[in-house]
Amino acid sequence: MVEPEPTPSAAGQRLGAPETLGISTLDPGRRPPAMPPGRHVTLRVRMLDDTEELFDVSQRASGKVLFDLVCSHMNLVEGDYFGLEFQDQHKMMVWLDLIKPIIKQLRRPKHTALRFVVKFFPPDHAQLLEELTRYLFALQIKQDLACGRLTCNDSSAALMVSHIIQSEIGDFEESQCRSHLLNNNYIPDQMALMDRIMEFHSKNIGQTPAESDYHLLEVARRLEMYGIRLHPAKDREGSRLSLAVGHTGVLVFQGHTRINAFNWSKVRKLSFKRKRFLIKLRPDLNSSYQDTLEFLMGSRDCCKVFWKICVEYHAFFRLFEEPKPKPKPVLFTRGSSFRFSGRTQKQVIDYVKESEFKKIPFERKHSRIQYSSRLSPLPSPRRHEVPVESVAPTDRMDSPARLHWKESALVTAEDPASPQMQASPSSLRNGHEDRLGSGARPGAEEGRSPARQAHAEHLSTAVMAGSPQLSASPTHSQGMVNGQKSLELCGHSLDGRQPSPLTSPLLYDAGSVRTDDEDEVRRKRFPTDRAYFIAKELLTTERTYVKDLEVVTVSFQDAVGQDEAAPESLKNTIFSNFEPLYKFHTGFLREVEQRLALWEGRSNAHIKGDYQRIGDVMLKNLQGLKPLTTNLQKQSEVLIELEKACRASRKLEGLCRDFELQKVCYVPLNVFMLRPLHRLMHYKQILERLCKHYPPTHVDFRDCRAALADVSEVVEQLRGSMIKMENFQKLLELKKDLIGIDNLVIPGREFIRLGCLSKLSGKGLQQRMFFLFSDVILYTSRGMTTSNQFKVHGQLPLYGMTIRESEDEWGVPHAFTLVGQRQSVVVAASSMSEMEKWMEDIKMAIDLAGTSNGPSSDLLTSTLTDNKFPEDSSAEAESEDDMATSRTSLERPAPHRGNTTVHVCWHRNTSVSMVDFSIAVENQLSGNLLRKFKNSNGWQKLWVVFTNFSLFFYKTHQDDYPLASLPLLGYSVTIPSESENIHKDYVFKLHFKSHVYYFRSESEYTFERWMEVIRSATVPSSRTRILNRKEPHPH
Repeated sequence: MVEPEPTPSAAGQRLGAPETLGISTLDPGRRPPAMPPGRHVTLRVRMLDDTEELFDVSQRASGKVLFDLVCSHMNLVEGDYFGLEFQDQHKMMVWLDLIKPIIKQLRRPKHTALRFVVKFFPPDHAQLLEELTRYLFALQIKQDLACGRLTCNDSSAALMVSHIIQSEIGDFEESQCRSHLLNNNYIPDQMALMDRIMEFHSKNIGQTPAESDYHLLEVARRLEMYGIRLHPAKDREGSRLSLAVGHTGVLVFQGHTRINAFNWSKVRKLSFKRKRFLIKLRPDLNSSYQDTLEFLMGSRDCCKVFWKICVEYHAFFRLFEEPKPKPKPVLFTRGSSFRFSGRTQKQVIDYVKESEFKKIPFERKHSRIQYSSRLSPLPSPRRHEVPVESVAPTDRMDSPARLHWKESALVTAEDPASPQMQASPSSLRNGHEDRLGSGARPGAEEGRSPARQAHAEHLSTAVMAGSPQLSASPTHSQGMVNGQKSLELCGHSLDGRQPSPLTSPLLYDAGSVRTDDEDEVRRKRFPTDRAYFIAKELLTTERTYVKDLEVVTVSFQDAVGQDEAAPESLKNTIFSNFEPLYKFHTGFLREVEQRLALWEGRSNAHIKGDYQRIGDVMLKNLQGLKPLTTNLQKQSEVLIELEKACRASRKLEGLCRDFELQKVCYVPLNVFMLRPLHRLMHYKQILERLCKHYPPTHVDFRDCRAALADVSEVVEQLRGSMIKMENFQKLLELKKDLIGIDNLVIPGREFIRLGCLSKLSGKGLQQRMFFLFSDVILYTSRGMTTSNQFKVHGQLPLYGMTIRESEDEWGVPHAFTLVGQRQSVVVAASSMSEMEKWMEDIKMAIDLAGTSNGPSSDLLTSTLTDNKFPEDSSAEAESEDDMATSRTSLERPAPHRGNTTVHVCWHRNTSVSMVDFSIAVENQLSGNLLRKFKNSNGWQKLWVVFTNFSLFFYKTHQDDYPLASLPLLGYSVTIPSESENIHKDYVFKLHFKSHVYYFRSESEYTFERWMEVIRSATVPSSRTRILNRKEPHPH
């Protein structure tokens, strides 16, 4: 009789493999080792849910074959945290060796029951990326509690049991909860704690089983006995002790109290000799321990069993990859050949992050709640899917929850054409039988209480990619949260299909300093919802904005306001406009800080979710900002009034120049004057991101949309003056950088681009700084003057000019010729891209100049104009020493800022356009980052502000001035390669020649935002973007 071939099911397909075969310990795309020939034996494996499964394997097969079959049977991706243990002939519990043949390990395989249990307990359960893995860990904690292995105080025990029964019976109902506790025993002496368990259970309303698993592990991982397996031993004095091993190293217990620990970094060698277990420590002058510690165990076998698990724990948590086998000796062997086999924790995390998975249903054996749980064995066809996060409604706890995950491991698009998979651990054997199960039951919603339905309204999505990379702004599709509420998901739904229910409250610490020894760092746990990080961006940028207002209202007023040189009209104009804005935004900042504190869970208010939103705060304050619109409309008057007063008073001009040299004035003073207008654009962008993130049914959507409408109305009213003022401000800034020019700022003139080009003259190619305006081109050189300014050498009117490429004509790479009515100039760019940018902008400027009324007026001072000649002008032969004698219209050159954009472009041999300046205005960002230099070991936490094409570094956000700055023009921003050994999350790299800096952000969202704004300063921008924003003004 021929058996029919098993039908391939979706539950068994992974990484493109057509059959359900071992996955957990395999590299992507590989199949498990083939079953060796020989007699087959049926082995019993007891699962964590107390079911037993039978597996047929060859006696010659290695332990890895059986283990892969078990993992494949459960569709378990992160199987490397688990192991198979059994009782050997000496009645000792030992681990199944994955390398050795099964026949050499099991004397009586038919009568031996193996147990599938957790082998490696990570320090942070957030490192478990799949819901199924966390569910299995929760089952292990449940077993350890019941047998008394996981000891703790009564409060922790009651809290953990409350999470267990929440996952099994759902929301609290007194009679049902009491009956369930009477019929099920979770901890010793449970009756005495029944009332406390029920009290905790009543506070868990709204938690899904996945959330309950997460909170259970959150409590358990803090316990001293979490993951501890005691091995009896004695010290040299004969005192009874116990040895154990954890992710940090070897631990020593007396009873259930840890009395000593030997960190892996301090251990030089672990060995055993007969009954003696030896720990050799690295020399330490400050330690009172001997170099070698000796413990006496029950037998040689006891020593060897403990030594093996120590070797495996060290390799799994400390190594980057699986250790390679040692070559076999030719004649003699010495010591054990045992080695760790399998992937290390880093490899497991990287594998799950880098692989694409779809969700497959699995069954919670003890749960009565009808939730569609998911794990993820199928490759996902899209990368930009978004997981749902929910803030844990429990008391706030410190957690080193640094999370890595792949968003597609949490989101899937269900295919209505294929049946739902619900893989029960008892539904098949060996993973070869058909896995089709009952689909998600349509009555799943009916079993939900109103409280849970209300809770679902507060679930929201967050963009968290597994590997740091920028994602484009995706469109939206509708999804379902636990079968209840629709959500907006970033990413198209596939073929119009509904995305599947989203689970797993993946929490993440967002505001702590991580050092290299992360195991010893206590960090806070923050929400991971995307809306939270958008709100946090509002908070961090508002802090910087209020500080910028202080520069004008406090520092500038102290420096200039009391001086007689400043006219009263100017003082009144500036301070009457800025002081009301400063007062208003100080109050707004206070409200945002209070809301974020509640959102982060620093009180019990977040249990109801009433404070997990920011739209109501923004709507209230933006409506309060409307009466100050008049102040915003007068910002242009402030800038013009200040410029007029400086032209009229040399003393006031000197005071303003001296103020700009102070540390507190980290960008040009005129930039601070326009900050209120720019801040409105930032509010608009933040609200647009919130509205794009929220589904229409979200409690915060209506307020965000109303606030967006209000701020958009104000931005549209001010758009015209904002564009003019940005151009006016830039002309004023350039005027300070140039000498030898009188009338740069005139009506109708617009700045387009500045940068370095090499000008061809009789002396060859010479570096010159070119300035392109809407009617003229100026070229300059940087003289050796005390003023750090650029001296103008000549001007090229655009009216009647033509431009052509001339690389072949002159034999100079990236050369082009500017043919004017009076002279021609041959210039060369530093690269092809630079040449294309210059030629594009110059051609456009020529076209605009052709539509004007004629040639522009002469810009140069008379002394320079009289001496200007075409091409071989004597001015071109002017030496740097001669330039030092040049003077501006002032009698003595005054000190000038040497770190302006013009100077950076000169030193970096690059260019920047008004398009780039306008984009930089939109892309301002602030927040905490961890910085690391190329050859340093530690990370330094800094408050970083990105503005004006530069990063400014502060110790904290309260500091008045930056410690240092890093101009980004010319830098490239990338993600560190594997060879750089930056084994951290959310790290980006800034690189310019030999200068390398690494920065770490706190979350995937903040990582994407920093990459986005920094790339706006380092990657050439598209002209179409700014044209859309400034239709009346092409530049």
